[in-house]
Amino acid sequence: MARSKSSGRWLQEHFSDVYVKRSKQDGYRSRASYKLMEINEKDRLFRQGMRVIDLGAAPGGWSQVAVELVGDHGKVIASDILTMDPIAGVSFIQGDFTSEEVYEAIVAEMQGDCADLVISDMAPNMSGNHNIDQPAAMYLVELALDLARTVLKPGGNFVAKVFQGEGFPEYMQELKGSFERVLTRKPDASRSRSREVYLVGLGFRS
Repeated sequence: MARSKSSGRWLQEHFSDVYVKRSKQDGYRSRASYKLMEINEKDRLFRQGMRVIDLGAAPGGWSQVAVELVGDHGKVIASDILTMDPIAGVSFIQGDFTSEEVYEAIVAEMQGDCADLVISDMAPNMSGNHNIDQPAAMYLVELALDLARTVLKPGGNFVAKVFQGEGFPEYMQELKGSFERVLTRKPDASRSRSREVYLVGLGFRS
């Protein structure tokens, strides 16, 4: 089957992307690693010994960054509906985060500890229909926030990819009710035409 013009443009853009090239050179699994690095440079989210939960982790770009930054005494728990090749120092839970079973498995993996940071790069499989995709995306980030409210220690932090559109302003207000500061970030590694932004919640109010 012949590729459409739009898919051809996407492939050309993808393989000419400076961050795709950098990720291959630097040994990271995806260009998304640089999004998290840039957010961390601005907001200083990570430190040695932290306990971090990474949602929507596959193929592992964010988990690679997280495990490097928390060091040997830190803990990274990653989850995705897709498979993910193992990363040393990362505990991986595969399954659908919208299911109670996976949600509870993540909480159980914390072994009664609180998390210092919850990061979410989750997104639904996009259909191309905004009326379907936007509610699905907002549902995932609502669940991510629900988990953060369950597992974060007082003063903990939260990062989530959110698509601007219906439900976005209300979600911002929810974050502001749970965190001392809420910031919007659009990393350089995020494609400019994408509606995605990253919301950073600093200072969790338990």
